[in-house]
Amino acid sequence: MAPTSSFPIIDLGLLAGEERPAAMDLMRDACENWGFFQILNHGISTELMDEVERLTKDHYKRVREQRFLEFASKALTKDGCDDAKVAENLDWESTFFVRHLPESNLAEIPDLDDGYRRAMRRFAGELEALAERLLDLLCENLGLDKGYLARAFRGPSKGAPTFATKVSSYPPCPRPDLVSGLRAHTDAGGIILLFQDDRVGGLQLLKDGEWVDVPPTRHSIVVNLGDQLEVITNGRYKSVVHRVVAQPDGNRMSIASFYNPGSDAVIYPAPALVKDEESAEAYPKFVFEDYMKLYVRHKFEAKEPRFQAFKSMETETSNRIAIA
Repeated sequence: MAPTSSFPIIDLGLLAGEERPAAMDLMRDACENWGFFQILNHGISTELMDEVERLTKDHYKRVREQRFLEFASKALTKDGCDDAKVAENLDWESTFFVRHLPESNLAEIPDLDDGYRRAMRRFAGELEALAERLLDLLCENLGLDKGYLARAFRGPSKGAPTFATKVSSYPPCPRPDLVSGLRAHTDAGGIILLFQDDRVGGLQLLKDGEWVDVPPTRHSIVVNLGDQLEVITNGRYKSVVHRVVAQPDGNRMSIASFYNPGSDAVIYPAPALVKDEESAEAYPKFVFEDYMKLYVRHKFEAKEPRFQAFKSMETETSNRIAIA
């Protein structure tokens, strides 16, 4: 296990003063070498974050805990997993999903009380604005025009990006040696904003061949980059493999919001970041919806074969055009 002391933590409050260059350099280094960073003074009120945390944990206790215990009793026996192969493909989590854009389904999700819906709607609005602010900061560091990434996410129809939240609980696990909280993967989309439990850890990222803990920090937002940003930045920024380690004690809360391209967005490296013919061949061009169809079948596998699959399709199309 690698030390977490150097995990990048960025105070966005510094961007308004003379320490802005240093803060931007730290963000650039985090995007290039970590794929993850943590932000403080991000503009979301601590009161709202506390309310969302309280309501999320209360919702799990009232609505989801008994369902999870029933699932767990079937998944595990007194002596451990019934089948080691089953354990390898099991995630020890209880989740539900909320879609915000292009259309919200918050009103349709059962078992949420009105206060929780109101708080989640406010929180999603704050996160959407924060995601767009962060995308512009990434543009600044990359030397791209302001708004380039946001426009790339909106696609040819100039519609909305895709924005959704995964609300997860990771209950105590009696066999964390056999079962993962969430298996190792990269995220398919754009920029991911995570509000995580500050008491119970478990999130880890893979850096230089070692697993590194993402330190729980109260009222922070953890940011990580998805596969689409790796493609658009032509590999300058990388999506990074991460996982959740099941814990024997404590119930970890995780609210991960995914600000992704619209389904019809055409994703390809930004021309300004393609420096030569070799780098032009590094990443494919594809429609985001098509990438997601491939991703859902191969989420817990390496990302490179997914990229290569679309490169192969590009080559086949070019060959057919040349023959014709």
